[in-house]
Amino acid sequence: MDPLRTLWETFFDWESMREALPEMITVGLPNTLILAVTAALLGSALGIVLAVAGISRTRWLRWPARVYTDVFRGLPAAATILLIGVGLAPLGMQVWGPNPYPLGILALSLIASAYIGEIFRSGIQSVEATQLEAARALGFSWGEAMRRVIIPQGIRRILPAWVNQLIALIKDSSLVYFLGLLASQRELFRIGQDYAANTGNQSALLLAGLFYLALTVPLTHVVNWIDGRLRHGRPATGPADDDPDDLDLALPGAAGGNQR
Repeated sequence: MDPLRTLWETFFDWESMREALPEMITVGLPNTLILAVTAALLGSALGIVLAVAGISRTRWLRWPARVYTDVFRGLPAAATILLIGVGLAPLGMQVWGPNPYPLGILALSLIASAYIGEIFRSGIQSVEATQLEAARALGFSWGEAMRRVIIPQGIRRILPAWVNQLIALIKDSSLVYFLGLLASQRELFRIGQDYAANTGNQSALLLAGLFYLALTVPLTHVVNWIDGRLRHGRPATGPADDDPDDLDLALPGAAGGNQR
């Protein structure tokens, strides 16, 4: 029983969790959400550009988009964060001073854009080719057809995958601690790590993990709900649920036919 007791005392010290909880709620949770949501929005904007460039007929647009996607999807997230956060630190010092927070958001955005770009590309290419042909036949240019017809349909189809990428960003935000954030900028994992280092107990890290679960599990169910709605539509209501014989009575001449 000694290993179980050691495990319990190391990771389930409720007093250590209680001490770390206020700071995780007031500092760690907002910073984690800011990192993830901002990176998701910036990554989505750049991802749409990458997706359109990736399916362009112009190779000078298509090839750079493919190279960008391959590089940032292939590099480990930690390597990208260090590359941006440390490599561009002198430039960041000139623009906003000794604050690594924007560089962390930039690194996460670049990572997210590579994945989201592929998600958008697959969604756009899943739209039937006849949609584009019909739009062109109505007088739309290629760009107008993509912007008004194809891309809106593609975005609707990739919503579940986009939410999955947001979940991944929430977890990847824990890697920004490599850049040495200020005390007021620490995200959940960094706060848990600091408490674990100060107390010699890992319970605060487990508490940080529980916060990540509290954020990602509901989003997972949101993904499943969205996917179900997009696949099957809204539940049938009204006349569609009625008995077919009852519907026949509402048809013109149906009453007379029943009388005969």
